[in-house]
Amino acid sequence: MRTFHEVAKSGSFTRAAENLGYAQSSITTQIQRLEESYGAVLFERFGRSMRLTLAGESLLPYAKEMIRLHEESKEVVSRQTKGTLTIGTIETLTAYYLPPYLQKYRERFPDVSIMIQPANEPFIIESVKDGTLDVGIILDPPFADPELHTQVLREEELVIIASPEHRFNQLSKVKAGDMNGETLILTEDGCTYRAMLLKALRSSQIDCKPSYEFGNLEAIKQCVMYGLGIALLPRIAVADDIDKKKIIGLPFVHPEFRFYTQLIYSKKKWQSKAFVGFMDLFEAE
Repeated sequence: MRTFHEVAKSGSFTRAAENLGYAQSSITTQIQRLEESYGAVLFERFGRSMRLTLAGESLLPYAKEMIRLHEESKEVVSRQTKGTLTIGTIETLTAYYLPPYLQKYRERFPDVSIMIQPANEPFIIESVKDGTLDVGIILDPPFADPELHTQVLREEELVIIASPEHRFNQLSKVKAGDMNGETLILTEDGCTYRAMLLKALRSSQIDCKPSYEFGNLEAIKQCVMYGLGIALLPRIAVADDIDKKKIIGLPFVHPEFRFYTQLIYSKKKWQSKAFVGFMDLFEAE
């Protein structure tokens, strides 16, 4: 089932073999035996990749649940704090928020492997729901979902950044109307605060030109430093650059802009010692 899940996730027998440390022939044999067992074809070739058939789609949620139960049973039987903790979060929080918590966690649980999955908020939320991720840490307006537990960790200020020579250096804060005619440097599609910014500008009928789009924070900051445009980013991601006067950072003032770092996990999640230990780090804050 783990092999089946890995092939479904990667879309390739070769990549699944690499990820699991198996020979590709072993992957092929296991999938063939699984198909024989169920009497159905589980994968079909689509271009250069493999995709699930309808039968495979039906089996996938059962495979995920069996894998989860297997991991749970191992820890219940052994009573050991070992295994892997999978955390989904955005690049900003991975780089500027999580490291001190990961250091503390490593000191308390040295035998637990931590896997960080960088992604945007919609992907993280769905992955936590289906059990692919143990924990999600998102940057969103107040979030609620009937399937998930949500813990607000802290409010995050978002700022408009610009080069020190930009006309905004005469302002103490930025409103939507101040941005008329400006060139925008945007984060990747799927980023929550990007979507909220564009919505705010449209509702105020502000004429901005989105000219650049990057999935990398450092690229955005460098383009701003070179005067190619302005950008909206969390203050924690740019605080050091502002202190060094490489850029200016001004609060973006809008009634809908209240963003919080929030921890989410499934209400069905089995809480191992390793999982509870990770949650305890944030309870102490």
